[in-house]
Amino acid sequence: MDLETVKKYLEKGDGADGDDKNASTINGMPSRFFENFIMQGLRVDQIEKGRVLCSMKVPPRLLNAGNFLHGGATASLVDLVGSAVVYTYGASTSGVSVEISITYLDAAYVGEEIEIEAKALRVGKTIAVVTVEFRKKKTGKIIAQGRHTKYLTVQSKM
Repeated sequence: MDLETVKKYLEKGDGADGDDKNASTINGMPSRFFENFIMQGLRVDQIEKGRVLCSMKVPPRLLNAGNFLHGGATASLVDLVGSAVVYTYGASTSGVSVEISITYLDAAYVGEEIEIEAKALRVGKTIAVVTVEFRKKKTGKIIAQGRHTKYLTVQSKM
């Protein structure tokens, strides 16, 4: 691809040249729309201190061009479900991301039931580290593994 084609690919929907037909729809979406878009259909199957087990059927809206679960959707779920584990410790906030990494091992296709299991490795005063594993529910085969480190704000003693 030439540089101009790459630029147009990245800037689609920017509205700069007035050709963005979706601008009013996108700008009219509620705040935190992205979280709802990713998490719709997610079910919490088990929850306990330090562990959250969820499941969902892969919806068409989360597919990539290859017709399997998009890596960005997987990363978002690592962030969102991993953050939920921090809350199981009674925290008032889940903190902010410091580091997130995902290893993609297999694909999940539309309609396929997957499990997402998040476990806390450490939740301290200022740092939390969690792992999030994605598995095919039918076979237990690992789809992806994520690790998420979060900075937890120190609560004021005043």
